[in-house]
Amino acid sequence: MNHTKHPNGEGAPEETMQRRPSLWYQGRYFDFPLAGIILFIVCIGLVMVYSTSAYRGQELYNDSGYFVKRQIVFALVATVIMFLLSKVDYRIYMRYAKSILLIAMALLVLVYIIGTASHGSARWLYIGPFGFQPSEFAKLALIIYTAAVCTRKSKSLNKPGSLAKIMLLPVIAIVLIAIENLSTAIICFAIVMLVTFVASPKTWHFVVLALIGVAGCALFIALAGYRADRLRIWLAPEKYPDGYQTMQSLYAIGSGGLFGKGLGNSMQKMGFIPESHNDMIFSVICEELGVFGAICIILLFIALIYRCTVIAINSADRFGGLLTVGVMVHIAVQVLINISVVTNTIPPTGVPLPFISYGGSSIVFILLEMGIALSVSRQIKPGR
Repeated sequence: MNHTKHPNGEGAPEETMQRRPSLWYQGRYFDFPLAGIILFIVCIGLVMVYSTSAYRGQELYNDSGYFVKRQIVFALVATVIMFLLSKVDYRIYMRYAKSILLIAMALLVLVYIIGTASHGSARWLYIGPFGFQPSEFAKLALIIYTAAVCTRKSKSLNKPGSLAKIMLLPVIAIVLIAIENLSTAIICFAIVMLVTFVASPKTWHFVVLALIGVAGCALFIALAGYRADRLRIWLAPEKYPDGYQTMQSLYAIGSGGLFGKGLGNSMQKMGFIPESHNDMIFSVICEELGVFGAICIILLFIALIYRCTVIAINSADRFGGLLTVGVMVHIAVQVLINISVVTNTIPPTGVPLPFISYGGSSIVFILLEMGIALSVSRQIKPGR
């Protein structure tokens, strides 16, 4: 999708506003390659969650399949919802974009009041036995809101004052997320910045937003001592006790060689890498499947991002294209951060590998986003 104008012409935003969306759309086109890639990566994730969590599940719950059973339930429910959302006319989200973001912001505030702590930070809300991370919902809300506001007010994006007003709610939401989790805030900031960049013919605000983001990160690092400690750990993980996980991850990657030790034969997952089925799962993939397996995983993500690009370029209107761009940016940035952390390319932070890492909130909301992208694909006319 060209960032200077929509591929369907300058009138695309007006067309989006004029056509009244119905709830269900019976489109003739469906992006089967994208759906197939998604399901394939999810299946790989389930296999790797079992491989990485069997030891811990047996140790804690006397059930080697404890974690993978839960993940299968999350994945099945989320997959069903994904295909249902793919049948919903995505244009309906424009009408409720602001309300969706306000709900996400209210949940982020609620986390600080009644949230449950995990790894030292309050990130979870529980409704009875069911818990979720509002920050995951906030990513989806920011994608929808930014795409909607950039479609409605495309001409205002060139005016500094108007742009500031447009970006006020997203900035507040990102700050709320940053207080809780800086790495998630960076992903959300990238989503807002790049969707705005694609929507506008000007690039000056892209540079300004990037500088503001860098300054914001520096401020949050300076305000929290433990974030500065992560920089020191990143530079010399062998010198600090908190660099243990990073060192074990690098050992796992180095010992995998070209083709790995074989599925299920990792040594580092035997308690050496804490919770290896979560954020550090890519290190075990490298150990068991080697460089070859790791490259295959990366190529699958590249193929997924490529299909999202095709949908964005050929979308029926501006809003659909920007929605898909937001989803694509989310996946690309999160994959990049996760793999960079595992390989110690950037300072350590907690970001799951999309579709693969264990976690109900993560896989549910990422598949909801893919459902929206598939919904956009249904509006594409065959042969375009």
